[in-house]
Amino acid sequence: MKKVLVLGSGAREVAIARSVSQSSIKNAIFCISKDINPQINDLCEDYLVCDVNDVASIVSYAKEKEIDLVIVGPENPLASGVVNALEKTGVGCVGPKKEVAMIETSKAFARMIIDLCCPEKNPQRKEFVSIAGVKNFMETLGGEYVVKFDGLMGGKGVRISGEHLKNLNEGLDYANEIIKDGGRFLVEEKLVGEEFSLMSFVDGKTCKHMPIVQDHKRAFEGDVGPNTGGMGTYSYGNHSLPFLKKEDVLEAQKTNELVAKQLLKHTGSPYVGVLYGGFMLTKDGIKVIEYNARFGDPEAMNVLSILKSDFLSVCISMVEGRLDKESVLFDKLATVCKYVVPVGYPNNPAKGFEVFCDQDDPSLFLASVMLKDKKLIACGSRTAAVVGKNKDIWKAEAFAEKGVSNISGKLFHRKDIGTEDLIGFRVKRMKGLLG
Repeated sequence: MKKVLVLGSGAREVAIARSVSQSSIKNAIFCISKDINPQINDLCEDYLVCDVNDVASIVSYAKEKEIDLVIVGPENPLASGVVNALEKTGVGCVGPKKEVAMIETSKAFARMIIDLCCPEKNPQRKEFVSIAGVKNFMETLGGEYVVKFDGLMGGKGVRISGEHLKNLNEGLDYANEIIKDGGRFLVEEKLVGEEFSLMSFVDGKTCKHMPIVQDHKRAFEGDVGPNTGGMGTYSYGNHSLPFLKKEDVLEAQKTNELVAKQLLKHTGSPYVGVLYGGFMLTKDGIKVIEYNARFGDPEAMNVLSILKSDFLSVCISMVEGRLDKESVLFDKLATVCKYVVPVGYPNNPAKGFEVFCDQDDPSLFLASVMLKDKKLIACGSRTAAVVGKNKDIWKAEAFAEKGVSNISGKLFHRKDIGTEDLIGFRVKRMKGLLG
C-alpha cells in the first residue's frame, strides 16, 4: 500500500488524484489544501484543510499519516522549500527542491541556466532593480519588449508591449510599480510566433516527454484581454501541433534535457518532478519563454487524460531515479480542455455564487470551488474545466464546448479554444512569419 499525499486542490490536482487512484499499485490518497475540493475528497482517505505553504504543518501531517510519496501541485510550496523539508524526513516527492525550483521562481535564474546550456534559446534581455537604464533598453529593442516580474505571480506578472502596455510610458509605469514593491524584473525582447508547452517527467538524469500542448493565456476570444492562469488548452493526436515540424519537437525535448542536466550541474541537486518548458516558434527558431517546475494547469488535464502508463508507477520511478526503466506511453488522441471562470475574472472576479454541474462527470475537473451547506460555491479563481478527447480534434472540441456550456452560474468561457477557425488562423500566421 502506497500512501500518497497530493498538495493543492485545483483542477490540476483533481487530474493528479484521479490518475493515482487508477493505478494498479494499491494506494491510499491524502490531500492538503485551503479548501476542500469535493472531487478530490471523494478519492481521499483523509483531507487536511491547511495553507499549502505551511511547511511545518505539511511535514507533521506526512509523519502522522506515514506518507510514502508527496505530489506537489502548485508552485508556491516548492518556493517555500516543502520538498527540502519532506525529504529530510525520508518522504519522497514528485517536485524539485527549492534551489532547483528556482527555474520557475526566478526568471533571472532561469535565463542564466539557459545561457549555460543553450544560449541561443534566450531572447535579448536585461535585469533591473531600479528604473535606471530601463527606458534606454526598451528603446534599444525598438519598443518591442516584455516586462517580467522576477518571481511568482500566478502567470500574471508578464506584460507585453503593444498588448498590455500601449506605449513606453505604460511600460515604465509597470516597471516602477515593481520597484515600489521592492521587486526586481527583466526587460526582454518581444518574441513573435506561436507558443507551445512541453512537459517532461524527470528523475534527475532521464527525461520522458509528454505530448505538446498549446495554452491560451488571454481572457477573451481572439486572444485579447488580460493574462490569466490559462483559459484552456488543446493537443493533437500525433502529440505535436500543426505548425510544428518533427525537428521542432525534438529540439524542444532536447532543450528540456539540457536544462535538467544543467540544473544538476549548477545546484548539485537532481531535478525530480515535472519540468515544464514554455516555448515559442519564431522566424529565428525555437526560443524559451519561461520554465515551470510542476504540471501546468490546464495542461495536466490534457496529458493525464490520455496517459496509458501507470501514473503512480511513473511517479515512484522518478523519485527512485529509475525513470529510464519506465515505459511512458500516451494514447494517440487529441484533447481539448476549456475552463469556465467567474464573470470579471481575472481582475475583479465574482465569488460566493452557486455553481451547477454534474460533479460525477469524469470529463469535469472542479477547480476554485468549495462545498458550503451542500452547495458548490465559486471561490473567485478559475472554476471548473472540461476535457474532450477523440481521434478527431474537432469532435474533442465539440465535446468540451458542450460540457462547459452545461455548467451554470456567473461564469464565462472562451468558445474559440480548439476550434478550426482559431487553429487555422494560428497555422496561417506562422506560415506567414516563416515565409
